[in-house]
Amino acid sequence: MRATLGEVLTREAFAHMIDLATAFTAGVEASIAEFALPWSISQLGARAEYRFVSPAPRTGEESAAAADEELDAYMHLAMCNRGILMTPFHNMALMCPDSTREDVDRHTALFREVTAALRG
Repeated sequence: MRATLGEVLTREAFAHMIDLATAFTAGVEASIAEFALPWSISQLGARAEYRFVSPAPRTGEESAAAADEELDAYMHLAMCNRGILMTPFHNMALMCPDSTREDVDRHTALFREVTAALRG
């Protein structure tokens, strides 16, 4: 625990992770806007999650009502087939100290590719 608190969960690590989550959020927002998708993304610190509804759900009930199993499955498979594994039960990304800007940029490019394919 001492190593985790002293060497991993540091101010510097969180600044890095939050910066990456902010870039991730901006990349997803750009594709949502470009293709006029009725989707949203929420960020809390180093965590970002996109949902297939706008505005973003604020409660568990709203979140459950916004579920789209077919779209969720498509996005997970499309991203996985391109080398990006998202959280399997929703579309959440949590940055870690080893995450890089290249990781985020790769997701941004592939997310755009997949959303463009949806819009045909």
